[in-house]
Amino acid sequence: MANKSSGDNRTRTSVSIFIVAGLCCFFYLLGSWQRSGVGKGDSIALAVTKSSENCNILPNLNFETRHGGQGGSIDDSGTEVKEFGPCRPRYTDHTPCQDQRRAMHLPRENMIYRERHCPPPEKKLRCLIPAPKGYVTPFPWPKSRDYVPYANAPYKSLTVEKAIQNWIQYEGNVFRFPGGGTQFPQGADKYIDQLASVIPIQNGTVRTALDTGCGVASWGAYLWKRNVIAMSFAPRDSHEAQVQFALERGVPAVIGVLGTVKMPYPSRAFDMAHCSRCLIPWGAADGILMMEVDRVLRPGGYWVLSGPPINWKTNYKAWQRPMEDLQEEQRKIEEIAKLLCWEKKSEKGETAIWQKRMDADSCRSTQEDSEATLCKSADPDDVWYIKMEACITPSKGNGDDDGLKPFPERLFAVPPRIANGLVSGVSVEAYLEDNKKWKKHASAYKKINKLIDTGRYRNIMDMNSGLGGFAAALQSPKLWVMNVMPMIAEKNTLGVIYERGLIGIYHDWCEAFSTYPRTYDLIHAHGLFSLYKDKCDFEDILLEMDRILRPEGAVILRDDVDVLIKVKKIIGGMRWDFKLMDHEDGPLIPEKILVAVKQYWTVGDNNSTSA
Repeated sequence: MANKSSGDNRTRTSVSIFIVAGLCCFFYLLGSWQRSGVGKGDSIALAVTKSSENCNILPNLNFETRHGGQGGSIDDSGTEVKEFGPCRPRYTDHTPCQDQRRAMHLPRENMIYRERHCPPPEKKLRCLIPAPKGYVTPFPWPKSRDYVPYANAPYKSLTVEKAIQNWIQYEGNVFRFPGGGTQFPQGADKYIDQLASVIPIQNGTVRTALDTGCGVASWGAYLWKRNVIAMSFAPRDSHEAQVQFALERGVPAVIGVLGTVKMPYPSRAFDMAHCSRCLIPWGAADGILMMEVDRVLRPGGYWVLSGPPINWKTNYKAWQRPMEDLQEEQRKIEEIAKLLCWEKKSEKGETAIWQKRMDADSCRSTQEDSEATLCKSADPDDVWYIKMEACITPSKGNGDDDGLKPFPERLFAVPPRIANGLVSGVSVEAYLEDNKKWKKHASAYKKINKLIDTGRYRNIMDMNSGLGGFAAALQSPKLWVMNVMPMIAEKNTLGVIYERGLIGIYHDWCEAFSTYPRTYDLIHAHGLFSLYKDKCDFEDILLEMDRILRPEGAVILRDDVDVLIKVKKIIGGMRWDFKLMDHEDGPLIPEKILVAVKQYWTVGDNNSTSA
């Protein structure tokens, strides 16, 4: 018996050594995966990889997953893995729901052809979108604000069309962004200084901003150092790569347009909205577009209009437009602003600033000549594919903005929507507990992937964001998180996320996201596949994740073990390196963590094509 026990001990010791050694190798490889292909490793990733060679792994951490608290490892052997081949090179910048060839067959009035129009299931690509030849890891922030590798977005049209406006310049193998714009050729910093003389940008009162028709998002890029985060959007148009450039720079942006459908943001979300020569017809259709901005603008928030028709008397010749047209356009804007109870705070040069009154409802009720039509919808946040109406969203009934803290205090303070009991099933105690949970989860992630805190990951997405706990736990000037609220989520908490000073968007993951390929460095999803298991194919969701993830970008999935086993079988054919591991609290918890890294490959690395 003694000999047998001794042999068993030796066996267990050998297995333990083998497991620890394997895990050391895994963490070492996790760092080395971050290099941008052969000979293209970025210095940050290389430094972290080098420092991780002396890995320190807890010997009692068991990565043998267990199901439902029962002992034993998971057996998924004998299952054939479907291999996904590369798409044809012409799909390098494929945006499924903003496909330009499909758009050309759609109506052009009211920008319908620029809105989301997704392909039917049978027309979806089921292949891997290739990176362009020579693709490299973007520069770390803040250098990325000013420089983008040419190979990552090889489109020069903007350097010609906007040459005198200081938008973008081509210099050898990089694009340089001097920070200029059509309305601020001297630079975004000076322009923001002008706005800050009226708007309290510096004290944390203004934290979330919306930039309509953003161009390459220089306004949002330069607001970042002032602790303001802007959600920027522009259509996919003849300029080819505005939003792509914005995201390559590390600035939050999506493909979007103000047309006929409501914006995919909650009501009372933004502290400031902005249009700089965005070419949006604000006075048309009874002011329906200004009414939509009013819906998403928080009481007390600011609207900035820079460019035509402001100061038309001085500029109508330069703008090559009839004086009478510009005069009428500004008259309509002023009229609608009064109806919305926006107070003009400033008009200087070509820039006008309005502020939405805190008591806008009371203001309208005292207007003797008010022709305001209030929206009848019971839910002002019901916006997904919902047509805009020429009506005003009531300010009351969606939280008390007087209780909103300045940033960064508001990041962990109790949001007004929760404090006032407006989110069903979410108490103050539940919110505070959620914050504690995500701080713990984020700490575990940083032990798994030591690059999270280094600046290697700038653009991060949380595909099922809940109360925004993941984004709050990661808060850093080195990164930003796009919080996505699935339309089928049990609770709509995106308004809470904005009250925390974070940004996000509504989306249905059965469809493609409104972004270019390769625009996110790290993607996180908690419970997403459990949420969608009866709604659409896991394969389609994972292929969309692969489309928007950068080469050598990372994925963290947290879900039930049964679900992750199905996910694991699919990604086995997707050119991802991955590992399934236990919950940080041990193997008896059925929730597991799957971490993955997308391999580096580009057009021409594999001669076969799939679509």
